[in-house]
Amino acid sequence: MRTYHCFWLLFWAGQPHQSFLTPLSKRTSGFPEKEKVLVLSGNSRQDLHRSKRSWMWNQFFLLEEYTGTDYQYVGKLHSDQDKGDGSLKYILSGDGAGDLFIINENTGDIQATKRLDREEKPVYILRAQAVNRRTGRPVEPESEFIIKIHDINDNEPMFTKDVYNASIPEMSDVGTFVVQVTATDADDPTYGNSAKVVYSILQGQPYFSVESETGIIKTALLNMDRENREQYQVVIQAKDMGGQMGGLSGTTTVNITLTDVNDNPPRFPQSTYQFRAPESTPLDSPVGRIKANDADVDENAEIEYSITEGDGYDMFGITTDKDTQEGIITVKKALDFENKNLYILKVEATNTHVDPRFLYLGPFKDSATVRIQVEDVDEPPMFSRPAYIMEVKEDVPLNSVIGTVTAQDPDAAKNPVKYSVDRHTDMDRVFNINSGNGSIFTSKPLDRETLLWHNITVIAAEINNPKQSSRVPVFIKVLDVNDNAPEFAMFYETFVCENAKAEQLIQTLSAVDKDDSYNGHQFSFSLAPEAASSSNFTLQDNRDNTAGIFTRKTRYNRHETSTYFLPVVISDNDYPIQSSTETVTIRVCACDHRGKMLSCNAEALIHPTGLSTGALIAILLCIIILLVTVVLFAALRRQRKKEPLIISKEDIRDNIVSYNDEGGGEEDTQAFDIGTLRNPEAIDDNKLRRDIVPETLFMPRRTAAARDNTDVRDFINQRLKENDTDPTAPPYDSLATYAYEGNGSVAESLSSLESVTTDGDQDYDYLSDWGPRFKKLADMYGSMDSDKDS
Repeated sequence: MRTYHCFWLLFWAGQPHQSFLTPLSKRTSGFPEKEKVLVLSGNSRQDLHRSKRSWMWNQFFLLEEYTGTDYQYVGKLHSDQDKGDGSLKYILSGDGAGDLFIINENTGDIQATKRLDREEKPVYILRAQAVNRRTGRPVEPESEFIIKIHDINDNEPMFTKDVYNASIPEMSDVGTFVVQVTATDADDPTYGNSAKVVYSILQGQPYFSVESETGIIKTALLNMDRENREQYQVVIQAKDMGGQMGGLSGTTTVNITLTDVNDNPPRFPQSTYQFRAPESTPLDSPVGRIKANDADVDENAEIEYSITEGDGYDMFGITTDKDTQEGIITVKKALDFENKNLYILKVEATNTHVDPRFLYLGPFKDSATVRIQVEDVDEPPMFSRPAYIMEVKEDVPLNSVIGTVTAQDPDAAKNPVKYSVDRHTDMDRVFNINSGNGSIFTSKPLDRETLLWHNITVIAAEINNPKQSSRVPVFIKVLDVNDNAPEFAMFYETFVCENAKAEQLIQTLSAVDKDDSYNGHQFSFSLAPEAASSSNFTLQDNRDNTAGIFTRKTRYNRHETSTYFLPVVISDNDYPIQSSTETVTIRVCACDHRGKMLSCNAEALIHPTGLSTGALIAILLCIIILLVTVVLFAALRRQRKKEPLIISKEDIRDNIVSYNDEGGGEEDTQAFDIGTLRNPEAIDDNKLRRDIVPETLFMPRRTAAARDNTDVRDFINQRLKENDTDPTAPPYDSLATYAYEGNGSVAESLSSLESVTTDGDQDYDYLSDWGPRFKKLADMYGSMDSDKDS
């Protein structure tokens, strides 16, 4: 027979709200009478045990939020192998074992060490096992059991929002849905009524109500008007325990706004409006503003204004200012105080968006009367026409009246008006005007061919107030008079061939006339009377405003007459008839057999075999090339004969050094004596001519030793001799200056001419040997010597 070992699980199964708060040491010695022992073994789940109140055989129950000072007793584990001798040890594992739940390893008593919150964790699953204390081997299979936390009402209902916002149209029916609020309770909804929430309204009656079970808020009052009150604040309470006493509760606030509907028609605050407008008010300018009040807002308050009737229905208009919803009355036609000074209008204001549901409240429009008083202002004179067009013939005599303009003061005073011409439009002063009656007359001759239209401006101003003036354009058309004779359309210069035949057409003539002809020009052509019988040519009028010139004889000789001048008379058909005599130039030319002109010059016959233009150009080019060649050759030969001014780089000439030393004048005897430049020895018979280029090159000159190196006189004489005997020193006629500075110089002058400090005479006979270029100079100085001698 198989032996079954049972593991007993004992727990307190009394009422859920009962508990024993005895210390642990006391609890292990005794248990309540009503306890259940569960036998747990390898096949213990197959054993049947008596259950009470449909409890699970392996389930413990604990109340949450235990507030005692001692540990809360949970239950007891017991094995049928426990002989009470302490050889067995009970072990607990699973959710919270060792921390939240502890077990007495000797007795198997289980206790909770902390307060339990079902909302944090409603169920704990643990495992129990009995082991041999000495060997550590289990004597029973591990068994699993559950500790379930019983709920208590420790959580109040919480709304999903702290504040709700909702809106409904004003004038809504009773029972109109507004918004639904929702509250939740963290307590166990399956255990008791801790989580059963009931809604109620604490604030907001009698305007709104709430359904206790759903939290739906509805309207409870009829015809709530936004214009009376727009905002409502409703407080809703949610209470658990089904709303019974002792239940917990929470509240929320619902802000409800009534939105506008068009339930108010526009209304004018007054029945009559009065405005004043000067008669000079520009068109489309505002005269005044009116406004109808509408208690609605936004599009429900939009208003359209219109003028429905009145004697100024066509004189004024009205528009709506979209920003202020005002009606702006504007001028549509020009006002005239003298014509009408008072207008009475009927203006209507209408809502643009009408709600048919509220038509029973009355027509959504209103009307008012508008009186507009026109004020008189001093207006400028007014012309009888906006513009004047006048015509005048171009041959009209001076000071002839061509038309009249009329203007008058539109005011009741009828001030007199004076007229004038704006000279900016008539710079030449062709026209003038009578300042009193406005008659326009000419002051200069007119010419249609020069200017067809004259556009002037006439100014009319009040005599008493010249600032009040107006202007009108006057367009004057100059009518044509036949005062211009016809003339050739162009300058005609034609030719006739020497071999021409009689009756041969050589030129066709046409004419133009500056005058205007309404029926078209009709010109007639004829030869002048003095040329009609003796001319070598005839003229034929083609009757189409053209004429042809024909030869009268056969063959012409250009040696006898090279040019003919044919006078032609051109007449028009207008009144008075105008005519002119034009001259046609006809040259006699040589032509080929086809009649193509070859030459019209008589000299061409002397050399009949003259060269063509191309040949002449070629000959001219050859001559130019030949001349250029000769010039280049002569330049090259001259370049070979011309010697360089400096033979080599070693031929270094004396440089001129200027010290800018200013002496004391003619009386300064301490200065250099210019007379030392006079060197009679330099003039010898064998010196060369200096007016021609020498044919042979001289050897480089050698400087002779001065007779006295310390004497500046010898130095200068030596330099003068070298320059006089050196024909290659450029230029050939020049003054060589030597700035020699020394101590105690006796030179009194550096001039090569006669000095006043020098008593000796200079001999200029050598100038005769210098050639014809110096002949005049030699005669002048030679004559001076002869005068002295005489």
